[in-house]
Amino acid sequence: MTATVFLTAVALAGCSEESGPTPGPASTAATSGPPGPVTGSVWVADEDGNSLTVLDAATDEVVTTVTGVDSPHNVQVGRDGATVYTVSGDDRVIEIDPATYAVRAVAPTGAAPAHVIDAPNGKVYVTDAGNGTVSVFATPGLQPAGRIELGGMPHGLRPAAGGSVIVVADTAAGVVHVIDPAADRAIGAVPVGAAPAQVAVTGDGRFAYAGTTEPAAVVKVDLAARLVVGAAPVPAAPVQLYLSPDEKTVVSADQGTRQQPGSTLSVIDTAEMTIRGAVGTGAGPHGVVIDPSGTRAWVTNTYDDTVSVVDLPSLSVVATVPVGERPNGVSFSPRSPAVAGSRTQLPLPTSTTPGHGTDEGAEREHSDEHGP
Repeated sequence: MTATVFLTAVALAGCSEESGPTPGPASTAATSGPPGPVTGSVWVADEDGNSLTVLDAATDEVVTTVTGVDSPHNVQVGRDGATVYTVSGDDRVIEIDPATYAVRAVAPTGAAPAHVIDAPNGKVYVTDAGNGTVSVFATPGLQPAGRIELGGMPHGLRPAAGGSVIVVADTAAGVVHVIDPAADRAIGAVPVGAAPAQVAVTGDGRFAYAGTTEPAAVVKVDLAARLVVGAAPVPAAPVQLYLSPDEKTVVSADQGTRQQPGSTLSVIDTAEMTIRGAVGTGAGPHGVVIDPSGTRAWVTNTYDDTVSVVDLPSLSVVATVPVGERPNGVSFSPRSPAVAGSRTQLPLPTSTTPGHGTDEGAEREHSDEHGP
């Protein structure tokens, strides 16, 4: 059963309520194979659809479309699967209960929030691309807990699973920043090349991987030595990366640009930094996530509004799922998706910041005219 959940803004006294955005398509997989080998749910941030699409990982079907979140670029399932976080283009981060699709908390961020993570230390970190900072929140409830000054334009970020570091891709400075989450301060930066948008980090915090645009490549960074120690060329400018559970493989969503869109998920051997294979996707592969078994990947195709479901052992696409407009971030939950009513209005407090999304004219990952 397909359902649509509307997250509508509550108007303040004396202000009129704005009309809700048009939901993205909530249809089943257009092209599909047999049911997947994994169970769980996949959350997709539909940035231009002002929505979050929820997929059933076992059936490759859309279960629910949550609308009313302003320009969500990124979505992140919490480490226990019991919470979902998303950034909003009106400079906020939102905490959602995936069992009920209720809003648990909303907090202001810095300008143009890009990505959000739930770190092993129990805090939530949001990159503020518009003012060069990372906002820190205590959980539950998204209580403000500080701000880390980085400069540049911080975008994607990921923690080491062991909790030793958080690594941030800086699209403007061409570096990856290293944050000590125990002190919530920056402890270093490593030049990696042009416009890195996202990173992948090994569990022990020894290595990070980042995508660069000129040339289009995925680089390997020794975080202790603060050096790039390897690089693998890819067919088009990469955006998001994701490590396999055994850390022997990193996959790269090679988005390219709107004028010259990419259409591959590159599969890279992390020891040799060589291309092991590639999978054809839709136009402009942007976000990617792998399930904990390492058998399935989900890739958002930002230029054709679909998600490619990839069987990693065979390197083949087993389903193509229509989602909302301009899908970007994607996150996997081990919990099966909750079924919602056909229309459930869940209020968000009205923001005092006009919705603007991210700074698309300057930021590579968001821009259609100035990069992927």
